[in-house]
Amino acid sequence: MTDEKMLERISMNPNVMTGKPVIKGTRLTVEFILNLLAHGTTAQDIIAEYKGLTKNDIRACILFASKTLEDTVFMPLKAETA
Repeated sequence: MTDEKMLERISMNPNVMTGKPVIKGTRLTVEFILNLLAHGTTAQDIIAEYKGLTKNDIRACILFASKTLEDTVFMPLKAETA
């Protein structure tokens, strides 16, 4: 599946979750899904908990985050010490 097709699974509407990116047809934000994954919840657990979600919905959240960060420049918060 192409990136473009995958990203069609994510929508932003000012009337849904104050415009945050969500999985299309749900009120599940990309941020919420990524937070679950970051804290160890598996994609299978998320899919089991939220009926109708698919592995591709989870992958779309990760791709969306990746694309969002593509042009971001980061400044270190603290200088590394040797």
